Amino acid sequence: MPEEMMDHEVKPIHGGNYTRGHEQSAPNFRVRLQDPAEYTEFASGWGAAFINITVTFPLNKTIFRQQLHGIRIEDAIRQLQKDGVLNIYRGLLPPLIQKTASMAIMFGTYDKYLKFFKREASALPLVIQQSSAAVLAGCTEAALLPFERVQVLLQHRHYDKYFTNTLHAFKELSPHGIREYYRGLTAVLMRNGPSNAIFFTLRNPIKEVLPETESYVGDVARHFFSGAVLGAMISTMAYPINVVKTRMQIHIGGDFLSFKTIFWTIFHERKRSWRLMFRGVHLNYTRSLLSWGIINATYEMLKEFLTNEPGDK
Repeated sequence: MPEEMMDHEVKPIHGGNYTRGHEQSAPNFRVRLQDPAEYTEFASGWGAAFINITVTFPLNKTIFRQQLHGIRIEDAIRQLQKDGVLNIYRGLLPPLIQKTASMAIMFGTYDKYLKFFKREASALPLVIQQSSAAVLAGCTEAALLPFERVQVLLQHRHYDKYFTNTLHAFKELSPHGIREYYRGLTAVLMRNGPSNAIFFTLRNPIKEVLPETESYVGDVARHFFSGAVLGAMISTMAYPINVVKTRMQIHIGGDFLSFKTIFWTIFHERKRSWRLMFRGVHLNYTRSLLSWGIINATYEMLKEFLTNEPGDK
């Protein structure tokens, strides 16, 4: 959008007693109207997350039950069936708010941070610039942790009779102080930073090694495949972190136990078995294949639609 000009009014000096030859030119001040294109990455990330969440929420809820209880997929599905069809989408609002905002922040702030590094630290290798921007974007995302926290509570069947909806859950946490909303912050930071760094540094290189295609559908498929592969890999690597995060966030009030303490508690409960620590991971990477394929492809589609330019960075 073109910038609008505002001419500064020229006022006379010394009561106006000066000739045209001594006239000083007045500075022009620009009123900068923010170009909507500056928000393209934010809008594209938001739209990609909205589509993804509505499609994958039931699968995500099944995975959550496995992470929390360490049960088989058949038992998790049986629990959901017992809860009833109407409760399948119970707890949708917090992840819808959190994930859409999170993806908007993730893609949008990554773009801003990367531009900053390219401008102020251009001597650094590109991969360092990308990694640094990605980690900072992941830390910025953590500001939305309260929504993730409430989502965990609403998905746990134990709290069905205590919380009627998202707003009610937020209100019930308030007597415990602001810190209660950020329970599990350490786990989230451990997950977000490295995950973002891997995603943003590898998504385009993976796409580039795939066969070239002249069709629009083929290009979308390449974006989907790149996102799907990375999503499955990253979510598998971070799975134990999410198991610990879920356990940390399922409690209300009481001591704030460290990540290390919770990890070893769960590890001993599961008979010191890494296989049991990863129980549910097969469904998780299946979900991530679909989720991150959708996110990466729809992000690029929306960005191209909004700017008429390819969204690759």
